[in-house]
Amino acid sequence: MSASGKALLYCAGGGIGDSLVASVVGRALRTKYERVDALTLPGHRETLLRVPDLDEIYVDEGEERALAEQVAQRGYDACVVTWATARTARVPELAGIPVRVGQARRLYSPRFTKRVTVRSERVDVTSHWSYILLDYARVIGCDTQDRAYRFVPTADDVAEADAVVPEGGILLNPCNAVASERGIWPVAGWAALARALLERFGLPIAITGSPADRPVATAIADAVGDERVRSVAGRLGIGAFGALAARASAFVGITTGSMHVAAAVGAPTLGIFPFQSDFPERWAPLGRRTEIVRASYPCHKGDTKERCPDYACIEHLDVPRIVAGVEALLAGVPH
Repeated sequence: MSASGKALLYCAGGGIGDSLVASVVGRALRTKYERVDALTLPGHRETLLRVPDLDEIYVDEGEERALAEQVAQRGYDACVVTWATARTARVPELAGIPVRVGQARRLYSPRFTKRVTVRSERVDVTSHWSYILLDYARVIGCDTQDRAYRFVPTADDVAEADAVVPEGGILLNPCNAVASERGIWPVAGWAALARALLERFGLPIAITGSPADRPVATAIADAVGDERVRSVAGRLGIGAFGALAARASAFVGITTGSMHVAAAVGAPTLGIFPFQSDFPERWAPLGRRTEIVRASYPCHKGDTKERCPDYACIEHLDVPRIVAGVEALLAGVPH
């Protein structure tokens, strides 16, 4: 049966990694619907614009009824909500979309016509989040066996990346949102890792990150004290970062949206999951060549990245295991 009709992927929550992973649902929807658009957060639009599985990308902002009217004018046959809130449940209902898929077991769940219990609420801590989200598509007869999300930089992205980092090398991404928000992120562990990567591979290292990550990235580069290690944090848009990752020798970084973008463009990607509270199986990067390094530092009982008093696991990164993982990636062999 040929695809027909229009579907909306409503992914408005979390970080850019959440929306990029959710784009796999858009690929599944294409097996049934001829057109698949996305409604996302303003800060996620630039990421999803580079996802070939989606058509138009719209921004979730403004008053609910006004947004719902705009959505209604586009005439969608179905909507899948991957980050459910009271707002994301109400907007598709107000827009009159006949098929509305969302999370079960919430006060707003009756607004959905199809409700899905998230596997993590059934004590599933090993399924990858892409597979969990595909449950939302499966409930309306859509699926895909290809769960590797895609990101395609533009020609302008390539030019922007070349202007900032003309050479190849290793990308080191030391921060996530918590790092910049709390202001107590250690740099010694990352500096030790950068030195070890330099010694082992002899490749230049660009320390990446958002504008908020500049202080940490600059401190790491200063601590290493080698001109081959420099910070480019805050100097690249997400598209240019993807272009840079596409030609990098490897991406090495903490689990964050940048890790998923690097994997999506085909970079050899090593994701570091330093916290005992992390779920590496759930959030591992999906791509052609990927590795993960799990937590090894004995955290204080009950610590999470939001509450940890000192981030000792970051101060004491398992440098030998990380370097071994990069070696395996570059050699193209299992680690």
